[in-house]
Amino acid sequence: MEVTVAKSAGFCFGVKRAVQMVYDEAGRERKVYTLGPIIHNEQVVADLQEKGVVVLEAVEDIEEGEDATVIIRSHGVGREVTEALQQKNVRIVDATCPFVKKIHNIVREKREEGYAIVVVGSASHPEVEGICSWCGNECYVAQTPEDAVKCTFPQGQRVCVVAQTTFNYKKFEDIVDILSKKSYDILVMNTICNATEERQTEAGTIARLSDAMIVIGGKHSSNTQKLYEICKAECLNTHFIQTLDDLDLKLFQSFRSVGITAGASTPNNIIKEVQSYVRQYEQ
Repeated sequence: MEVTVAKSAGFCFGVKRAVQMVYDEAGRERKVYTLGPIIHNEQVVADLQEKGVVVLEAVEDIEEGEDATVIIRSHGVGREVTEALQQKNVRIVDATCPFVKKIHNIVREKREEGYAIVVVGSASHPEVEGICSWCGNECYVAQTPEDAVKCTFPQGQRVCVVAQTTFNYKKFEDIVDILSKKSYDILVMNTICNATEERQTEAGTIARLSDAMIVIGGKHSSNTQKLYEICKAECLNTHFIQTLDDLDLKLFQSFRSVGITAGASTPNNIIKEVQSYVRQYEQ
């Protein structure tokens, strides 16, 4: 069996930066909170909890006058959440991915300039919720071509289009193509992270050349789900796992080639465990 591991698999820059910031803060004496799980990986979140880091679901869960550090995760948060944290007088550590922060600035500035804002992404994803907040929630979210077809603004309206950093690049192009055919003065900002594009392209290529594909990542990870969809379209025998415990190697013994990729929230040690296990059958 030939095993190919994607070079782009695992932590992206923004996630690696955010996780390191939490570990750095966990060594201090004051209480440390993350506003939501720092990443969509249960193993990393559990390890941080053992080190005393508590996951909060809302700013309201912070006690008044509490001497604590609150870490904003890489997905970022909305303007109102940032303001609510400031009113709590806690120490704020902003681990928002710089690429996400850039989108916040774009939508805020373009909305102030009179542009209508279209966010290409999943409306329920924390990153998209945060982006929408920075333009006062005066925006249209398009996740599918059908959403783009339904999107209507007055003729001649200036429209700024941005994307969730982990969105599928091909789907983004399809949605932009539909919007571009409407009578708008359209400004397209491809804000999909370069690492995301590279990861998706490489995953699709490996899947196309493999008899089977393993995609590793958290079950709630949006970018890993998109990797799975891309690989599944290229390789019918694509399997989505979180850890080695989810892997049934008997399913792969009859294949000549197996590809492995992983989402941006997958620690390197989990990738190596899966890689080593599969390579027991490599010849």
